[in-house]
Amino acid sequence: MNIREIKNDLLNDSYFEIEHDSGLTIFVYPKAGYSSSYAIFGTDYGSVDADGIPNGTAHFLEHKLFESDELDAFKRFAETGASANAYTTFDRTCYLFSCGANFKQNLEILLDFVTHPYFTQETVEKEQGIIGQEIKMYEDDPMWRSLFNLLKAAYSNHPVRVDLAGTVESIAEITADTLYDCYNKFYSLSNMALACVGNTTVEEVLEVADKVLPGKAPKGEPIKRSFDEPYEVKEKYVEEKMSVAIPQFALGFKLAQGSDTGARPEVREKIITAVVLDCILGSTTEFYNELLRDGYISPNFGAEFFAGPGSKLLLFMGDSRDPKYVAEVIKKRLAEVRETGIPKEDFERTRKAHYGLAVMDFNDVQGIANMLVVSRFEHASIYDDLEVYRTLTLEEVNAYLKDRVDVDNASLSVILPKE
Repeated sequence: MNIREIKNDLLNDSYFEIEHDSGLTIFVYPKAGYSSSYAIFGTDYGSVDADGIPNGTAHFLEHKLFESDELDAFKRFAETGASANAYTTFDRTCYLFSCGANFKQNLEILLDFVTHPYFTQETVEKEQGIIGQEIKMYEDDPMWRSLFNLLKAAYSNHPVRVDLAGTVESIAEITADTLYDCYNKFYSLSNMALACVGNTTVEEVLEVADKVLPGKAPKGEPIKRSFDEPYEVKEKYVEEKMSVAIPQFALGFKLAQGSDTGARPEVREKIITAVVLDCILGSTTEFYNELLRDGYISPNFGAEFFAGPGSKLLLFMGDSRDPKYVAEVIKKRLAEVRETGIPKEDFERTRKAHYGLAVMDFNDVQGIANMLVVSRFEHASIYDDLEVYRTLTLEEVNAYLKDRVDVDNASLSVILPKE
């Protein structure tokens, strides 16, 4: 077993990275003075890992892991007073709990149910009906529909264009054997991570891990993702009519994948795009407030860097009385800034503001735990963001805009009111 302390002088703080004998990477981030604790147990497996597997299997497996032949995990957590949950994204599945007491008991429940799957064909068929209803519920959500209509328009082949939960038809193909096959392939401890943050110590985390986890688990094959996806968007414009009072829209600029060779390229790109979006369309910009004042967008308008394995978009979403107009002025604004560059004053103000927010994130035990799990799968440190914000330059940001952002390589998805 190898235990390494990772320190940050700026925060005067540190956490521990442990290579457990089972093959599991464990992070422990003690927070002095905190009364609550948070733990998250994740695997590098999400909805895009569907080659030869029915769409929605990762999400389906997440639901089913909470069950057992005796007492399901939710009931076990309820008896200890913990709050438990789970989620599936495009590239990972995570199980978690938070508690104010009984941390070791709750951690034992978490490690136990995730490492002891129990599936039967009868319970799988029952779950198909439950998840089918969930899928239909999201199909009735206009913003969800606008997002996935956009992804289908932007991407030709990439599985990101398929809903995380799959379709009613695809989940009907899932069997108990399907779930066991996927579990055995993707839930190897060497491809997983555990993060424990808050009122806890390395000693008590290892006490539970040594008790529950096998001494030496078989090493799994690292997940290798490769997607045959053209650079150009598939369709420029798609629309659908639903029961909405005002049109909803999602606008996405499909980005070049790039061939970064510098340190921490994924972290740097995430931060660069955050700075770019805030400088161009942040809530303090004149451009944003003009659109808001003239009634073309509402306060729920938002922009983000939408990224996963083999997929990258600058994403803009909201409602508007004229989505096509909003899309055109955003394209025009991006084109202007690509040519002129972001002003130095705007860049420095935004960089410093984001840097301050990144420092404040280390007061949030839930946020820290999620960052730690993601850092394991991205082979980075959670302190990398702080270093990137410190060293980021205006020249780097403006070069990214010129090299990666093509204002013509965009898709617009609109949900229109029914007549």
